[in-house]
Amino acid sequence: MLGCWLVVAGSALASDRSTIKQALIKPTPQGYVLDADVDLVLNPTLEDALIRGINLHFLLKLELTRPRNWWFDEGIAEPVRKMRIYYHLLLRRYVVESGYTTQTAATLDEALALLGRVENWQVLERGALKTGQRYDARLRLRLDTAQLPKPLSIGAVTSDKWELVTPWYGWSFEAPALPASPPLP
Repeated sequence: MLGCWLVVAGSALASDRSTIKQALIKPTPQGYVLDADVDLVLNPTLEDALIRGINLHFLLKLELTRPRNWWFDEGIAEPVRKMRIYYHLLLRRYVVESGYTTQTAATLDEALALLGRVENWQVLERGALKTGQRYDARLRLRLDTAQLPKPLSIGAVTSDKWELVTPWYGWSFEAPALPASPPLP
């Protein structure tokens, strides 16, 4: 009986975690962009803080390396995207800031879906990757507890109630050729 309960409890905990469902680096005339889909789930403490007007800041970190046989992998780039979600009391809407884009949503689920959708994030300039070379990428999203109000950030260090971090999502890809640059006017 206890074993059955532990299996149910374990699956409930596993389904309550935030994860990165997919990520892709694709070429554009300006360089390389990242598209990703993150499934965000807030625990009750974070949900309550958000409703009470506390801003939640997130960091989306990409690590890009080129594997080498004879030495350590070569680090190519480690861009970080800052994102924020908060509840606007006067508008009675959630506000999501990601990069230079600000959007609003009527419900928390809609706001978390907006926050988790990363489209056309410029991660590398033109010429940063060699066409045909193999690269490894890892992506992770985490709550930036350093941005919490000071009384909360002190407690966040010792409490897992203020923790939200996705497991690393890793993949390998071969650098595709960039499309031609548009002609100058």
